[in-house]
Amino acid sequence: MNGTALPRRSTGPAPAVLGLRQNLAQFMLLVAVNALVGGTLGQERTVLPLLAAQEFHLDQYTSALTYILAFGLSKAAMNYFAGTLSDRYGRKPVLVAGWLAAVPVPLMLIFGPSWGWIVAANVLLGISQGLTWSTAVIMKMDLVGPKQRGLAMGFNEAAGYLGVAATALATGYLATAYGLRPAPFLLGAAYIALGLGLTVLAVKETHHHARTEAFQHVGSQDSAHAGLSTGQVFTLTSFKDRSLSAASQAGLVNNLNDGLAWGLFPVLFAGAGLSLGQIGILAAAYPAAWGAAQLVTGAASDRWGRKWFIAAGMLVQAAALGIIASAHGFGPWLAAAVVLGLGTALVYPTLLAAIGDVAHPAWRARSVGVYRLWRDGGFAVGALLSGVLADLYGIPAAIAAVAVLTAASGVVVAVRMRGNDHALRQGQSQDSK
Repeated sequence: MNGTALPRRSTGPAPAVLGLRQNLAQFMLLVAVNALVGGTLGQERTVLPLLAAQEFHLDQYTSALTYILAFGLSKAAMNYFAGTLSDRYGRKPVLVAGWLAAVPVPLMLIFGPSWGWIVAANVLLGISQGLTWSTAVIMKMDLVGPKQRGLAMGFNEAAGYLGVAATALATGYLATAYGLRPAPFLLGAAYIALGLGLTVLAVKETHHHARTEAFQHVGSQDSAHAGLSTGQVFTLTSFKDRSLSAASQAGLVNNLNDGLAWGLFPVLFAGAGLSLGQIGILAAAYPAAWGAAQLVTGAASDRWGRKWFIAAGMLVQAAALGIIASAHGFGPWLAAAVVLGLGTALVYPTLLAAIGDVAHPAWRARSVGVYRLWRDGGFAVGALLSGVLADLYGIPAAIAAVAVLTAASGVVVAVRMRGNDHALRQGQSQDSK
């Protein structure tokens, strides 16, 4: 094997150089692109739940949350295909395709005459988010290599969710000043135009970085070798591997409670008499704390490992949801939203880094796609579960039930996930120097 591999490498292009410092310009460009991806999602966080109630007069939570169900299903499916497509055709074409899918979304949100148009717009938004966000994750993993994977994911997710937060806040003020349509969605249109332009003109392909890492990779588990089929990657990531499967279920539950926050929190706050400006602040505080704290938690998980960050983060989220379910008033809700964001920050970049610790570079993109399939399927599960529970028992009861599920997920991580995958990967990166 070694005798045949060396000539092949010597006649082709030089191996790519891995590392954050060595690829800083392209890495930071991708951080900026992902901030725009997050902003494209953030255009909906404050406004759309209120649009459902005030303009389309949807009085049942289950019906109103159909847009989150549509978004979650389409994004989950595209996450899965994004990994496979980026392995087959390269990362950049998939990223461009994701931006193109988003182009009609603001127009449909602005001019849609019925709720069906809003749901259809969210199908396209889910397709776009699945392709763009997944590919941005994969490209940053490609560039930095194994040593700083948590740091890379912290930057990636921080940029995305700070984009969500800033846009949720901005659209709240735009809606207060100019109404629910069209002003808030014009901001999303500007993000899409800028993101597409930057991707086409400045983003470079990173698939060759993954190939370079594959030559140095030593599998942490016998079942995680390079030559797995797509079906085998799905089974390993979803069920067989203890760490990969624990991460997949935690991702699903994490986004289950995020779907709840997206769809029901603004309705809860509006029902308590808060103003649009206050609702915008609360809608922004959660992803803002989430986004900013990931700059610390992702890098910290490189040093101290993934497992206990994830387990603790799920339990912190559960506690914050319990407070939101039982509290009343802007102050307590703001404090709980910040705590919910901090708990999510412990989990979100760390889960992605945990997938990267185990997955072989030859199929890492597919494994990330499978994980993100489960994770963003949580939006759909959350929309259905929280909508049904809210219709039957009220919003506080729905939030409390999701808090219990979130705590149970943290216990599963504590019991099932291995604690040494990170250490094995760090050791490998030192050996390859």
